[in-house]
Amino acid sequence: MENPFNIAGLFIRHTERYPDKTAIWDKNGDKITFSELAQQVRLTANYFKRKEILKGDRVLLFVPMGIDLYRNVLALFYLGATVVFVDQWSKIDRLDTCCQIADCKAFVGSWKAHVLRFFSKGIRQIPIKLGLSYSGDENDQICQTLLEDAALITFTTGSTGTPKAALRTHGFLYEQFKALEEEIRAKPSDVDMSVLPIVLLINLAVGSTSVIADFNPSKPTKIQPKRIVRQLLDHRVTRLVASPYFVKRIAEHVSEHKISLPQLNDILTGGAPVFLKEAKLYNKAFPTKNVRILYGSTEAEPISSIAVDELVSETSTFNLKRGIPVGAIFHKTQVKIIPITDKSLFDISLEAFEHMKQPEGVWGEIVVSGPHVLTQYYKNEHALRTNKIFIDDVYWHRTGDSGYIRDGRLFLTGRCNTLIAQDGHWLSTFVFENYVQSIDGIEMGTILSNGTDISAFIELTEETQSIKEQVLAKLQQLPFKVTTVKFQQLPRDPRHHAKIEYSKLI
Repeated sequence: MENPFNIAGLFIRHTERYPDKTAIWDKNGDKITFSELAQQVRLTANYFKRKEILKGDRVLLFVPMGIDLYRNVLALFYLGATVVFVDQWSKIDRLDTCCQIADCKAFVGSWKAHVLRFFSKGIRQIPIKLGLSYSGDENDQICQTLLEDAALITFTTGSTGTPKAALRTHGFLYEQFKALEEEIRAKPSDVDMSVLPIVLLINLAVGSTSVIADFNPSKPTKIQPKRIVRQLLDHRVTRLVASPYFVKRIAEHVSEHKISLPQLNDILTGGAPVFLKEAKLYNKAFPTKNVRILYGSTEAEPISSIAVDELVSETSTFNLKRGIPVGAIFHKTQVKIIPITDKSLFDISLEAFEHMKQPEGVWGEIVVSGPHVLTQYYKNEHALRTNKIFIDDVYWHRTGDSGYIRDGRLFLTGRCNTLIAQDGHWLSTFVFENYVQSIDGIEMGTILSNGTDISAFIELTEETQSIKEQVLAKLQQLPFKVTTVKFQQLPRDPRHHAKIEYSKLI
């Protein structure tokens, strides 16, 4: 990789190799070839330039996942501008805070997105506001950005505190692309349905065809599996990359209706935990497919991966002291386990850091480093000092997840701040969640502690007295005391609808 380097150049290179190949099938049935998309990218880049969007300018994008999104993203990369994303489900006050931090020069969005201008002071204050139309001539000169130039800023999900904005440079995006490309084994012959926007960018960079799933990512529970399965069949999709909840809904549908997906070879899922009950469903629905679960985070993707049948074989027996396996550690990722602490470790010495390394099998916080591990947040020194350890010019990322390493494989025991101290050991809410989900009648459940008592929160598949009594009997058999049991619907994260939002239970 040379310096200067522009990440859009990876896409441009493949438009010359596969000019007439379909790059994207949109959810409405529209399609675009690599050469057509390249032309539209150059036209859009020139249009932005005439609107005085220049290298280094930050541009807030509010465009649904589809051809228009990637046309605009690539055009902005092409210009050397920085793309800014805020979650679609962010509340207005959160959106305004993100706008204030990003200090964008332009806002580009669909007509629906422009309605936000009536409610958001932050968007109203952005100087340039554009829709999705464009006109004019092509811009044939890609901007000569440097590896360290900002390409993408994404505000991570959250509702309290200063929003954490992950900053990806052109050089970092390249390293992340190469790591994910290797992990998902992307190749030009793939026809991929990816619900994860970053993976579709990788497809464009390697020459794969992408199919946009026909659902609204901001409303995951509204997914209609029948529509998705129709797309998988019609477009002869060979690989599916999606959240566990998305894969679960497809698995339920194909199992119930005994549908075969002959062209589909690979299914990859990540972004939320996959427990035994769900893993068994995947195996039942896709017995001949290569189904793998990726473990990672916004700041470090991938960290490790595991085949679903391996997960099933290793978690079939409940053991409070055994974490959930997430497989072999990706070869470009360095992983260490350190004692769990709330203190900042940003400035510790190499000697102190090496001394913190936990022995094999001992639980602690998972910290990672590698060329694809994020090193920067935008205008947030507190986030940097809280989430990073800087030693010998190397950034280590504190994942906030707990776990341990055994025989070169990584095991998860849940978020550090959810572990419950008991008799000199840790009690894992994560391990409990895996166990309780396998009890008949339970959709999902967890435990939390107030420091003295442990409470269980259980969501049932059906609210009947007999099921409640069966569940209570099971909970009484646990090797620890559950003081109270609350039967209720559990709050889930808006992105994947799979992770429990513990803060809303307290």
